[in-house]
Amino acid sequence: MQDTTLLQMMTDDLVPTRQLLDLLQAESLILHGRNMVEMEQVLAQKQALVVLLEQHGRLRSQVLASLGLPTNRKGLEELASQSPIGEALLQKGDELATLIAECQALNEQNGKLIQLQQVTTAHQLRILNGGDTPTLYDSRGSTAGRARPRPLSQA
Repeated sequence: MQDTTLLQMMTDDLVPTRQLLDLLQAESLILHGRNMVEMEQVLAQKQALVVLLEQHGRLRSQVLASLGLPTNRKGLEELASQSPIGEALLQKGDELATLIAECQALNEQNGKLIQLQQVTTAHQLRILNGGDTPTLYDSRGSTAGRARPRPLSQA
């Protein structure tokens, strides 16, 4: 009975996991275009899917734990070895794990892109505020003093 419940849970989670993967791909495109209006919508949907998938993951772990099995791949393998639908359990478990790994990898790429954009924006702001002026040489060959920061209206 628990094996069919677990199989159904994993099958049901494939749809929101694919939706999350699609949202992460859309997020990547939006980050490149810097469209913050669309980003807010994607982030709201992404957050809802992550919460849902976390809840379902805890439920799957509880099912395995209630059977006295480890709450990881090894536990799933043990359950599959005792179940007539064992092969389907392993196949759905692998499919779900692959999708989740793809989501994690894409999320990390998006995070790196966000960090890069933050560094770039901070650099641009330093230039506009006059805090990132290059060291120049004067007519005597010595370096000129650092320029004082200017208001943005004078940049």
